[in-house]
Amino acid sequence: MLALALLLCLGIAPAQAADTPQDPQKRTPQGKYLTAMETWQLLKRSGSGVVIVDVRPPEERASVGYPPMSVSIPAQVLERVPGSGGSAARMVDNPHFVRLMQQRFKPDDSIVLMCRSGNRSAAAARRLAAAGFMNVYNMIDGFEGDVETSPGSPSYGARSKNGWRNAKLPWTAEAQK
Repeated sequence: MLALALLLCLGIAPAQAADTPQDPQKRTPQGKYLTAMETWQLLKRSGSGVVIVDVRPPEERASVGYPPMSVSIPAQVLERVPGSGGSAARMVDNPHFVRLMQQRFKPDDSIVLMCRSGNRSAAAARRLAAAGFMNVYNMIDGFEGDVETSPGSPSYGARSKNGWRNAKLPWTAEAQK
């Protein structure tokens, strides 16, 4: 209910918030979607009523950057590939993710999940829905945004279409203390 009130306070009717993503990987059971800019507008107007949870692994967050007001709770972690001598790693679900979220938040808290481009945050939202979280939004353009797919574009193939960083919203690459 708080999330709906926040959207209405912003002048964003639920039907006007980010549309259901075309990409099925970005869809969630909660059906709640925001862009990076909509998330920023909520943060500016609502004070502490909404929180951004960055679900990327700490290594990615440190190397690419992150919004300074975000909370880091990785939904996936890097695991070394056995037999690679420690030189190869793969992403695996963090078995503690839901428990860590339950320790920090209530099931009706307004939470915006963020990853690089909205796919991993949607997967994390699905896990949280199964655990009873109701007001979880997927930031559908994530921190880095979507890949430019127009061959004539000078930024073809780059993550330059949208996202937190491309919208020039506050971010940092400083190591967290």
